[in-house]
Amino acid sequence: MELPLIIRPVAGLNEDMFFDLCQANAQLLMERDKDGNIIVMAPTGSDTGNYNFEFGLELGLWNRKTGAGFVFDSSSGFTLPDGAVRSPDLSWISKSKWEALPETERRKFARICPDLVVEIMSMSDDLDDLQDKMKEYQTNGCSLGWLIDRIGKKVYIYRKDGSVESKVLPAQLSGEDLLPGLIVETNL
Repeated sequence: MELPLIIRPVAGLNEDMFFDLCQANAQLLMERDKDGNIIVMAPTGSDTGNYNFEFGLELGLWNRKTGAGFVFDSSSGFTLPDGAVRSPDLSWISKSKWEALPETERRKFARICPDLVVEIMSMSDDLDDLQDKMKEYQTNGCSLGWLIDRIGKKVYIYRKDGSVESKVLPAQLSGEDLLPGLIVETNL
């Protein structure tokens, strides 16, 4: 496992400047934590990339059928209420919540926490770091989160009430009350 490159905060680097930095270096996947540290992450392996796509396809097909919201891939950044800028592997935001954002806000790292967040662990990820990230989403208002650890063969389900449930893979994931009717098999 490779550790991500962490660049300590630079005085005066505001949200617009961070957005511009990311756009000017689009070949790098960067996030920023609530303390201003910039995290540069490695791309996933091909197997994980395929799994991400197939999983996202299930979410996308459900969303196309219901029209309930908007699905985002890992290249989408969101500014969370605590100031962190995160790019989950997959995310979903309800239609009413997304459409309430001004169009200018949607063009950058929208100031919103997704309703559903999915993180799929790759060989370059650290489980403790991903669990901390999932708790961060939970703290910032995410209603449902799925952390899929294909290496350790577990899935962790994070709910709005602060609870975390773990299941052994393969498992069936439900969109629960948030995404009614969504069922995803983790053994894609």
